[in-house]
Amino acid sequence: MLRISLFFLIFIAAVVAGYYIIRPSETLPVYHPNQLDPRLVDKSIKGRKGEHHIMPFSLSDQLGNTYTLDSVGERIIVADFFFTTCATICPKMTVQMTRVQDAFLNEERMIILSHSVTPEIDSVEVLAAYAERNGARPERWRFLTGPRKQIYALARRSYFAAMDEGDGGPDDFVHTENFVLVDPQRRIRGFYDGTNTQDVDRLIGDIRKLIKEVENNKSGSR
Repeated sequence: MLRISLFFLIFIAAVVAGYYIIRPSETLPVYHPNQLDPRLVDKSIKGRKGEHHIMPFSLSDQLGNTYTLDSVGERIIVADFFFTTCATICPKMTVQMTRVQDAFLNEERMIILSHSVTPEIDSVEVLAAYAERNGARPERWRFLTGPRKQIYALARRSYFAAMDEGDGGPDDFVHTENFVLVDPQRRIRGFYDGTNTQDVDRLIGDIRKLIKEVENNKSGSR
């Protein structure tokens, strides 16, 4: 009986230990340039060490207002890069981003930023019509347009959303399915395939984890 009891104790201990080893982590990683696929990192910042933060920007949203990084405040960001006339991956991305919006419709600590990669076509008026067609709520989802070079620099040097290289000129083009998750400290916390339902489910779960992390950090600082 002693041997049997000892065996079961060892078995239970092994099961418990295994659970804690394989269970999903409640803390999301923080991504920096030297930790990423080199194809995602613009050559101007390859090898850079230390914390990476989203760079400041000044663009126009679908309401015709100037929207900046200061406008975001301390909110969680979900960012993507699209264009309204895209007939391939962008409609799928918009459907999935609508799911993200709807999952956090009343969550004031989160904002979606969709950047047009054809700003010469996607004017404020065009973005406003696109947002309305897709049920986007401006308090939760901003569509951004502005200087092409600034948007392309954001894609490559800020969000690491695109694997191709370019200078943001007339012959350059960014086309990426990546959704990028950014915390209130403006650090990248996750990358997701915006055309894939399961990966967007993972994004939704990670946003919830990040909201809990933000709450815990605020409670700990009191």
